[in-house]
Amino acid sequence: MRGAGSPVEVLQNLWTWFTEAGRWTGNDGIPNRVIEHLYYTGVSLAIALAISLPVGIGLGHLGKGGLFAINVSNIGRAVPEFGIVILVFIIAGYGDLPVIVALVALAIPPIVTNSYVGMRDVDRQVTGAARGMGMTGWQRLLQVELPLAAPAIMAGIRTSTVQVIATATIGAYVGLGGLGRFIIDGLAQHRMDQVLGGAIAVAVLAMTAELLLAGLQRVIVPRALQSMRQQATP
Repeated sequence: MRGAGSPVEVLQNLWTWFTEAGRWTGNDGIPNRVIEHLYYTGVSLAIALAISLPVGIGLGHLGKGGLFAINVSNIGRAVPEFGIVILVFIIAGYGDLPVIVALVALAIPPIVTNSYVGMRDVDRQVTGAARGMGMTGWQRLLQVELPLAAPAIMAGIRTSTVQVIATATIGAYVGLGGLGRFIIDGLAQHRMDQVLGGAIAVAVLAMTAELLLAGLQRVIVPRALQSMRQQATP
């Protein structure tokens, strides 16, 4: 088994795998597999955001139905993603749909939960003061509640993004691309160097996404509001 042996041999084989001819070019090169992986991740997150944000933000703003929404969304956590992939694969056949459905189910719970909790935890004295200033419901939502809830909402999005990137490797089980291709093919060929290389690539992609979203959060959340929220946190 290539890649097995002492730690030094494993590292040598891993370095050879990363630097061997064709590793960074062609359909099976790392850049193309990253693009495929980001496609599954991006489409799934876009659908999950379109479903989750209105539900979580709306219920948090109204202060009603949150427990029901969170419990329903958590069904996605209870059902194994691989099981969803196989079920949709049996029903719909080969294609991107099985993986997208599984990843959407995985991404929804953290976004719904954090959006609801973030909106619910906004200081009612602040919203009351905004109401006293004559702000309409939409103005309070857009100018007061959403900015204050943004850190919690972004935390949910960051959690979902990292989970989806890590889980998108299941696409390779049904013949699709992405970085999971290296892991599945490496296991089939008994190439531990390729398995480790694919796992490292997924981890690097997930950490990069986490750092980028953390930076985005610092940009979109005004410092004054961040300070207010930190002071309000016991």
